[in-house]
Order: sequence, then structure tokens, then C-alpha cells
Amino acid sequence: MTVDVEDYFQVSAFEGTIDRRDWEHLPCRVENNTNQILDLFAENDVQATFFMLGWVAERYPQLVRRIVESGHELASHGYAHVRVTNQPPHDFSEDIIKTKALLEDIGGCEVLGYRAASYSIVDKTLWAHDLLQEAGYRYSSSIYPIRHDLYGIPDAPRFAYRHRDQGLLEIPITTVSLFSTNLPCGGGGYFRLLPYRMSRWAMNRVIRKDGQSCVFYFHPWEIDPLQPRQTGIGWKTRFRHYLNLGRMRSRLECLLRDFDWDRMDRIYLGAKQAPR
Repeated sequence: MTVDVEDYFQVSAFEGTIDRRDWEHLPCRVENNTNQILDLFAENDVQATFFMLGWVAERYPQLVRRIVESGHELASHGYAHVRVTNQPPHDFSEDIIKTKALLEDIGGCEVLGYRAASYSIVDKTLWAHDLLQEAGYRYSSSIYPIRHDLYGIPDAPRFAYRHRDQGLLEIPITTVSLFSTNLPCGGGGYFRLLPYRMSRWAMNRVIRKDGQSCVFYFHPWEIDPLQPRQTGIGWKTRFRHYLNLGRMRSRLECLLRDFDWDRMDRIYLGAKQAPR
């Protein structure tokens, strides 16, 4: 179970609508939404991995500490949600080193995992894996093996693999294979679009047929139907972002009850249970 900790105004789809220089002046909702998620996880005895933006961590250090103190894994989502495709290697390297150090300083724990903004490790940015390994990360969860207009590597392995022989461990978002096609079943807008029973069926198929764990993700803004609505955006962006926000929490509650969930580092790196 993974959470990408970013606020509603930081999503890549709003890059052309909301100026980054205005972030400081917009009403932030990420702290309250993430605290609700932490409460929900506690009620269902679930521990998860939180991929957090450095920008958010700087402004809400108490939220970082609550995540760690509650037994969850703290991981990096980069500093300011800049897609890897928009960063030259030198800038990317500076970003991941800076964010790792920032999160470790606030959280008081080692940060092992990274997730790129909008799954922007694609064919032309595979060099990012080498830089992540050099920076001390142990794994990435930044590839979605589907065909999508904004991201994805359709022919990438569906399950955890090493980049090069001894390279960084990449843990893709889960897909279900039907008729030789990878279909998404790991969260995000697809989870809000499809009836819950379809998502449950797809994840059960992966567990039973492929014998693999599922990697699921969502964002704090997805449980917040009252977030400020943006104007001047296209119909596709509006549909993707706002679809079924009011149903997300109840679907999550079903998901937490229907499956067993844990942190990425414990499942894929064999990290031991930390005492609470």
C-alpha cells in the first residue's frame, strides 16, 4: 500500500494552469487529508509506504514524524513534483539527493525508496535508475507498464526486477494481463473510474494467477471532494482529476478490509518490523 503525498495543486495535470510560484499562496489541504489517511490505516491495522514531496515535508514536519512514529515507511517523491522527463540528469541528481537528506533529517530514519512524479521514468529516462542507486536509494517504484498518453513503458516487466544485472530494484505499479495486454489495476484514476468489484477481481487474479503482491497507490487529494476546483482546464483533465472523489474513501475502506497490506521495504527488501 502506497500513498503519494502531494497536494491537489501540485499534480502534473495542472502544470499549465497553476504557477509553481503561487503554491505558497494556495490553501493547503494535504496535511488534513494525510492525517485522515493515517487514521484510516490505524483503524484497519495497515502499514504503508508514504512517498512524500520534500516541499510538503518542509512545511509539515509534524506530519512526517507522525508517519514514521506510526510505523509506516517514509520514502521520496522528489522535492517539487517535477517530472524526470523535464529534468536533465544533473538537476535530477541534485533533486533526489536533496530530498533524501531532507526527509531523513526530519523523519530520523533512512529513506530507501523513490517514486518519480507521474511515473516519469520512461524509455528515454532510464538513466535515472543509475543516479538513484548512486544517491543511496535501494528501490524505485516509478514505472507503470501500460500504454498511456502521459507515461508508461508497455513492454516493461510487470513485477519487481533489477535495472541491469546488479542495478536498482524497480517495483512497477501492478497491472493485470488480459489477452496479451497490460491493464491497470494499481490505483489512481482507474480505481475511481471502475466499479470496485472489478478492481478487486483484477488484484485477486494477480495474486492467484501470477503469485505476486499488488502495488497500489493513491493521493491524499483523492479523498477530498471539497478541494478547490480549478477552472481553465480541459475536459480530459477535469474528468481524470475529479471523477468519483466522493466515493474514494468508501472504496479504500473496502480495499483495506479485502486484502492484507504492508510497507514496500518489508515486502521487497525484507526489512524487519520496527518496534512501535
